[in-house]
Amino acid sequence: MTSKSSSDKLPTPGAAPTTPSTDPVRGGAPLVAAPRPVALITGASAGIGREFALFLAEKGHDLVLIARREDRLVEVKKTVSERFGARAMVIPEDLSHAAAPRRIADTMRASGLEIDVLVNNAGYGVKDSFLSVDWATHADFIAVMTTSWIHLTHLFVPSMVRRGRGRIINVSSLASLAPEPPGSLYPPTKYMMTSASRSLRLELLGTGVHCTALCPGFTYTEFHDVLGVRDEMNSLPKYMWQDARPVVEAGWRGVERNQAVVVPGAFNRFAAFWFKVLPYGLTSRMLPKAIAERATRGGGGGAGGAGGAGPKDGRPR
Repeated sequence: MTSKSSSDKLPTPGAAPTTPSTDPVRGGAPLVAAPRPVALITGASAGIGREFALFLAEKGHDLVLIARREDRLVEVKKTVSERFGARAMVIPEDLSHAAAPRRIADTMRASGLEIDVLVNNAGYGVKDSFLSVDWATHADFIAVMTTSWIHLTHLFVPSMVRRGRGRIINVSSLASLAPEPPGSLYPPTKYMMTSASRSLRLELLGTGVHCTALCPGFTYTEFHDVLGVRDEMNSLPKYMWQDARPVVEAGWRGVERNQAVVVPGAFNRFAAFWFKVLPYGLTSRMLPKAIAERATRGGGGGAGGAGGAGPKDGRPR
């Protein structure tokens, strides 16, 4: 998929206001006003990514919205325009493509935009077990879950450092701190995200750029629906679940304080503590039965909230 942004353009930093115009096809607020901070959000079409878009628009940010489903992005754009007067650029892009991060950066450069907030949220789970899935599916998954967000960060953080301010939120998972279910690459990729976020934060100390790994547990989004595990997940106690909004709010508070890792929710913090202090052999037996059984039968396991829908790889079509 070749990146193609909507015809809307966010105001170039420092540019003088011009005559307002609207997009007659997709709708939205005029994209010509005094520049506001710009947040780029991947996986912005649903779940935690969509909630970040609403939250940051409410806080006065303009948005660059990245996901595969253009129609869903346009809906988010319309919502933030009507509710908060925010401007948004829609870029339908497939982050499993190696060139996707560079295409996004080139679009930002051509538009004269500087990214103030980077939310690396895109992610999904693979529906079947490791040995039952073809390598192409695993390769796409690894590209989205590891390479793409690291590449985007490498592209946008240098300009944040030069300007002396920036915020990076990497939406990881409680699964990155927990024992792994059988046959799932989801927790290992999230472990890498959490670990790399810690490392990057240390490198950025003193630059004015903050980096935080946000590690939510079970979150009410479409993530588990598209994996076909909603019935199993509904068997889990309700105290294990959170809505997306408090997850986003906790992540923002954390990155403003430059916390290395944020685990939102009392139950999740309790679980993370015991995962850290108890022996692995014991914590591995603490894995919820619904996840362990699903993984053993051939389904991906993990807690998260940014999934899509697809027949085999769990991705949105």
